[in-house]
Amino acid sequence: MYKTYKKYYFDKFCLILILLLIFTIQYNRSNSKQNISDINVDIIKIGYYCHSLKYGGVERVMALLINYLSREKIFVHYLISERGVLEDEYPIPNSTRRINLKYPRRSVFDAIEENHIDILIYNFYNSVEIQKLNKLNKTKIIYYNHSTFFYWIYLHVYNFKNSIYRIYKQCDYVISLIPVENDYLFKKWGIKSILMDNPSTIEYDSVIPSDLTQKNIIMIGRSDDPIKRYNLGIEAMEKIIKVIPECKMNIVSVPNDKYVRLIKKLNLSDYVRFVGFHKNVELYFKNSSLHILPSLGESYAMVLSEAKIFGVPSIICGLDYLALAKGGIVIIYDDNPETIAKEAIKILSDYKYRIKLGQDSRLSMKRHTNQLIANRWVKLLISVYKGDNTLIQALSNNEEKITDIERDKILKNQFRLFLRRKPNFKKITFENFIDYSF
Repeated sequence: MYKTYKKYYFDKFCLILILLLIFTIQYNRSNSKQNISDINVDIIKIGYYCHSLKYGGVERVMALLINYLSREKIFVHYLISERGVLEDEYPIPNSTRRINLKYPRRSVFDAIEENHIDILIYNFYNSVEIQKLNKLNKTKIIYYNHSTFFYWIYLHVYNFKNSIYRIYKQCDYVISLIPVENDYLFKKWGIKSILMDNPSTIEYDSVIPSDLTQKNIIMIGRSDDPIKRYNLGIEAMEKIIKVIPECKMNIVSVPNDKYVRLIKKLNLSDYVRFVGFHKNVELYFKNSSLHILPSLGESYAMVLSEAKIFGVPSIICGLDYLALAKGGIVIIYDDNPETIAKEAIKILSDYKYRIKLGQDSRLSMKRHTNQLIANRWVKLLISVYKGDNTLIQALSNNEEKITDIERDKILKNQFRLFLRRKPNFKKITFENFIDYSF
């Protein structure tokens, strides 16, 4: 009898302990949730501002960002655009609330006020608008900077001192995509920036890499954009096919008359073709063994991330400052089709070398997966909402820093490139170049 009572009280005691444990866990979870944002985390309203969600790389990035952050239930999403819903645009979740500024006609400020936007992710370069946005009290602005100092200084050297970078000094949150700019130039200029990767259209773990057996080259991007400089890749093909006659080049873009004429002039119609614009480029990367990116300037180059995910080696022209410039990349600095051809022939002629580059390329993307990017964005948005600069600084400190040696090498390479591309500025000093004080 005594043993029965003892067992009864022991069981009851255990049940109470279990209930207390469950209560403690729930209480801690509740407190933990509260500590993340100190608010009802279901009501953070995030606005995204861009002209549209069609064609451009920036638009594609914004659509991807909305998709990945929509998985988090702590945010309500608003897309603020000038052009409304367009046919065949980049898809976003149905739960995203669309605000068309054109019909009825209104400003981004009207949209912010009417919808009580807490944080606006702003992607545009209207200096007057940025100055007004900086004066808002209730809404915090994150400027998603998709440009690069090096690009602007190559193309607009005379007007660079009046560029958007001067205005960014007045901003609290600026997204930078380029390590050397974020870690050195932006900090040097007093810009409060945070390094962030762009999400990719392709999930790293879902891809079967190219086997790199086909002697095909891919170039991808808008051919009507002069900074893409597809003429360098096309002219290189004239030399490549003399050594590797089975080589073909696919340009994934709407045809551009200037380049079509060049292809005919060089008798390359059987070797180089435009395949049109495609949102899904998986088939072309899987059948390619080399990617050429001859752009004058890029800030992140999503096509480079796609090539890397598929394990396709890349040749790039002077873009050593990119976050993705390490691993499986051959960088040239003379903007010369002959140099591109020489490196392409070396890669396409040596299968073991090609495989090694491809493996290095794909492996390097493990540091840039969409899940890691989304996690950083969630932390940033919560920190900005709370106004917790300590958390934002901690996020910045977790960035993959470049070394001082790497920084100096990149800056000096870009300085030499600048002098080559802008020969009228031969008297410029390195110090003036990085300070844009000329």
